[in-house]
Amino acid sequence: MIKIKDLLKEGESETVEFKPSLSQMDKIIGSISAFSNTKGGTLVIGVSDKGEVLGVDIGTRTIESLANQVKQNTDPMAYPSIRVDKSDKKQVVIIEVVEGKQKPVLAFGRAYRRVGKSNQKLGYDEIRNLALKTSKIYWDSRVCEDASYGDIDEEKVRLFLRKAKYERRLELDVEIPVRESLEKLKLLKEGVPTNAAILLFGRSTQKFFTQSETRCARFKGTKPLEFIDMKVFGGNIIDQREDVVEFVKEHIKLHAKIVGMERIETWEYPIDAIREAITNAICHRDYEISANVQVRIFDDRIEIWGCGHLPDPLTVEDLKQRHISILRNPLVGKCFFWIKFIEQWGTGTNRIIDSCLNHGFPEPVFEELSGSLVVTLRKGITEELLKEKGLNERQIKAVSHIREKGSITNKEYLVLFDVSRITATRDLKLLEEEEIVKRIGTGRRDLKYVLK
Repeated sequence: MIKIKDLLKEGESETVEFKPSLSQMDKIIGSISAFSNTKGGTLVIGVSDKGEVLGVDIGTRTIESLANQVKQNTDPMAYPSIRVDKSDKKQVVIIEVVEGKQKPVLAFGRAYRRVGKSNQKLGYDEIRNLALKTSKIYWDSRVCEDASYGDIDEEKVRLFLRKAKYERRLELDVEIPVRESLEKLKLLKEGVPTNAAILLFGRSTQKFFTQSETRCARFKGTKPLEFIDMKVFGGNIIDQREDVVEFVKEHIKLHAKIVGMERIETWEYPIDAIREAITNAICHRDYEISANVQVRIFDDRIEIWGCGHLPDPLTVEDLKQRHISILRNPLVGKCFFWIKFIEQWGTGTNRIIDSCLNHGFPEPVFEELSGSLVVTLRKGITEELLKEKGLNERQIKAVSHIREKGSITNKEYLVLFDVSRITATRDLKLLEEEEIVKRIGTGRRDLKYVLK
């Protein structure tokens, strides 16, 4: 039970709100809706928004009347915990609201959510998406509007079944009618393809989902300004995954060396990590977002852009540790599992990390940018890479110095290489522009450069 002194100390926040009196019933019930539709929270009645205890008059039927008004004006009915507490000998009402199991919870026919210290009214699309998530009706299991069984490529289904039988021993006879196979895989509903069926086996997937393409580009240098090559891959998402991996292979180097009597070939980047990141982006993306999955290849890194935030409750930090598998698209995920594209153990990102480290690369970067998960595979800072960037011998040796000592200052640079302060500043600025180093500290005395 949360104590009033702790609530007053915490102040208003995403989970705490103060109301001066019970006369603001519309706003009180609106806040109950907002807390119910987010993470829950606590309302304190009888306290100003500045945290000053004003108190409320409590009669014999005050709490009962409050509870009834909440039930009558919320849909589905909310049943918060309501109690009376004292602060400075003044009575206050504390309403504790738990996150609703069925969302959205409406107040007077409107739905709200808690954002920071305020309640925001939800629009139609937000209400619809919230209801779908709560009811566990996943997008990929819904019937594909305007599609028919004729939009399914039966040969693609048979190829899938043969591969699934070989990889995971899927117990479906490849000789039975394709329609029956799809029904057993829950990809048909009363004979009509689901969204997952069209994504996986559609004759013309983009006819229904233009956003289901994957855009790939090889850029010149380290910034997304000038294309060397660019392709957009459509078709079903199983074929897309293979096409995208092949595009990456076309734009990275294949090294060969002789070990004993054997010729050993290795890719410039760990292909397993690239394949895993591409698969995850295609499998787990939010297909209701109108953006495309993107693969961006630069001189020093590869970025794989998915679409949409991580599924709750996963965070970016979770991806670097052991975590559970949460499928945004369960039917797609299950089919990817059958053909060994994914494992469904939440280990995919861990394998990406291990693959990069085993390849001698830095740990990959996982981050959410513009509402999407981005995975970045970075090259190690090698002498070859530095020469490719056109850096001079001083700059290359400076990078080695930073790697050994941890940092370098402008003064150390001019002493090490017997150059002027202007030259040292220019050299270090170029290293910074190439995103090899970054500045930390301020002022001439404290400023130093470290590897980025």
